[in-house]
Amino acid sequence: MKVSRFVVNPFGVNTYIMWDPESREAAIVDPGMTDDAEFKAVESFIEREHLKPIHLINTHMHLDHIFANQYVKNRYGLNIKANREDDFLGRSLEEQIARFHIPVRARNHGLDVELSDGERLYLGKEPIDIIAVPGHSPGSIALYCPESKFVITGDALFKGSIGRTDLPKGDFMTLVNSIRRRLLTLPNDTAILPGHGPETSVGHERNTNPYIR
Repeated sequence: MKVSRFVVNPFGVNTYIMWDPESREAAIVDPGMTDDAEFKAVESFIEREHLKPIHLINTHMHLDHIFANQYVKNRYGLNIKANREDDFLGRSLEEQIARFHIPVRARNHGLDVELSDGERLYLGKEPIDIIAVPGHSPGSIALYCPESKFVITGDALFKGSIGRTDLPKGDFMTLVNSIRRRLLTLPNDTAILPGHGPETSVGHERNTNPYIR
């Protein structure tokens, strides 16, 4: 499995494209693009690499991670896949945008396909395991690729930090327990690809992250 990162929108979200080198099947994760340059960067990459997007996945449905959901859905004919517990966030997108005073046009929308803890998706023959990590939002999930040794954690876990829990239905202890029980139990050399900021690893966060030691 290969993965590329695109840093987009005023929040600095990491939008990821994961793909299988043999089949060229791809997943677009947390499409947060908001301007023409960001859309062009993602589309040009997909075209240049001859990729075939088959999954549109949200690690959670806070506004900055779903700005471009509808565009990607229509452009590539995909269903929006996320955990059902975050559906209310997508359906209140316009309210979220107004609350943060962000000059972005996007409409309320829900998910199309529910992703549940323990479910497995594929790109080519390589699995993507869905891990529930509630706390930052009630439906937050991580995407674990055991064969390629990386996990996309959304806003649950960052390098040296964790996600905020002061947004609707966030809960600090739920998040800490999710990280300790579901993410820090992965192998030490598993790369962590977070929703914001640089890459880190499970071993590094287990040993140094002050929020979960």
